[in-house]
Amino acid sequence: MSDDSDLPTGSTRRRALMIGAVGASAIVSIRPALAQAAGSVANCEIPVPDPGRAGKYIAADGSLVDPGTPGAFPPAGAAFKGEDVKKALNGGTLPGTDYERSKAYTNYIRRLQSGQSGFTCFASLQMPRG
Repeated sequence: MSDDSDLPTGSTRRRALMIGAVGASAIVSIRPALAQAAGSVANCEIPVPDPGRAGKYIAADGSLVDPGTPGAFPPAGAAFKGEDVKKALNGGTLPGTDYERSKAYTNYIRRLQSGQSGFTCFASLQMPRG
């Protein structure tokens, strides 16, 4: 790097402004990516149960049981959006469900493991946002 002591003050200011502009453009380009990631979490989906277990009912504790098991709920008609699941995990209810059914479905979601449909969505809901 060169020694700026012999340069006019304007050149030093110009260089500082250029460096600042580069830093600002980096920040501007990162923000949309973060917003897109947050949006994808809100729009990801969690089927209850996952397609490989479509014929099973959901017991109150979230386990999968055979149809007709007393106290168990039929599968959800459609997958739930990540944002709806997040609200339900924080005390709300899933859309189209009553309190007991929502509780059983959220218990199922909490039991999801790697490899099951909806697990990645559920795991991303657990990530802190900053």
